[in-house]
Amino acid sequence: MKVLVFGSGGREHALVWAIKRSERITEVVCAPGNGGIAQDARVVPADLKDLNSMVRVAEAERPDLIVIGPELPLSLGVVDALRDRGFRVFGPTREAAMLETSKGFAKRFMQRNNIPTAAYVICSSVQEAEQAVELFHPPIVVKADGLAAGKGVVLCPSRHTAVETAQGMLSGALLEVAEKQVVIEECLAGEEISLLCLTDGKHVVPLAPAQDHKRVGEGDTGPNTGGMGAYSCDDLLEPAMQEWILHHIAEPTVRGMAEEDTPFTGVLYCGLMMTARGPQVLEFNVRFGDPETQAILARLESDLVELIEAAVDRRLAEIAPRWSPGASVCVVASSSGYPGTFRSGFPIGGLSAAVKVPGVQVFHAGTAINGEQLVTAGGRVLGVTAAATSLDEALARAYQALAEIQFEGIYYRRDIGHRAATRRNA
Repeated sequence: MKVLVFGSGGREHALVWAIKRSERITEVVCAPGNGGIAQDARVVPADLKDLNSMVRVAEAERPDLIVIGPELPLSLGVVDALRDRGFRVFGPTREAAMLETSKGFAKRFMQRNNIPTAAYVICSSVQEAEQAVELFHPPIVVKADGLAAGKGVVLCPSRHTAVETAQGMLSGALLEVAEKQVVIEECLAGEEISLLCLTDGKHVVPLAPAQDHKRVGEGDTGPNTGGMGAYSCDDLLEPAMQEWILHHIAEPTVRGMAEEDTPFTGVLYCGLMMTARGPQVLEFNVRFGDPETQAILARLESDLVELIEAAVDRRLAEIAPRWSPGASVCVVASSSGYPGTFRSGFPIGGLSAAVKVPGVQVFHAGTAINGEQLVTAGGRVLGVTAAATSLDEALARAYQALAEIQFEGIYYRRDIGHRAATRRNA
């Protein structure tokens, strides 16, 4: 088989790595890829903001299977366009992708289908936001309705700050584009869990659970990022709780989308808060998470291509993934200044020593080749991923590998997985 992966980040590098492990694969192509992906796949140019560009790549390559990595191409309808041309594509249609591309759509959908989520008000003006914040006790969560690269959720300590944040989102001053609406939401207390599920539009198969670390600073401080690290381990979700989430959240979501004539296939990412009143949905994503995917795939023993094909061919009921016991972790090495202003183009050293650490894979998120030199080319640069029989050992391996890596301004959190230690000691 020849597989085409669209995307250019750490998630796509992990997907390429896992797909290559399948005995059935003859070639993996990634568009546009990055400096590290180019070492594991043939990379070709593509503009992920341009539907025609992606279609041209698919028509030139004629792959047997196409995997869509990021959310932006899904929001543009790349799956619709490629399926119309006869390609086998893994991912949801543009309409089904609204579970992620519109927070307002997702909240209304959950309310219609009795899926547990935080209380909310959708606002289209500053005046509506001023009225809405009076319904909530601070802190208050303000969410951009559309895609915001992981930066569209702001925890506001006061009603005044919540209104200012809503105004910034609606005017375009806070994010790159002006939002048509924002979601004002109660702040849920608890521990966050990511449960990614494969679905063929009817059946739902969970992947290993993971926990992301969104804040840039240690101790979960500072602004939200696209994710500074993630881990996955056996005791993150008890089996009975995972079954509850499947039966009360994931399966009703897939069933509800089908009943509303927007069948959902691909990855349903359930971002959950484990609260005193049970699991509540913080957000849905409609693709593999980043950096959760790096940690999850490090534990996958099954053939990823077989799992993806089962979803595409509507036969997920026949398959169950196998997982290695123990734990895995991904620690993101970022450019200094991320998620704000940062500089790129710095040489990266020490990777050959890093990958010699047992159980370690280094997935490239923001790298490029300058002549013969690998250089930084993004905010999140590398995802240093390790698997082991315990979380402590996986963390030790990841940080041992990180100690070998050098580039100017390298920054990474040194407390990834800290909640697991708190949970053990509780």
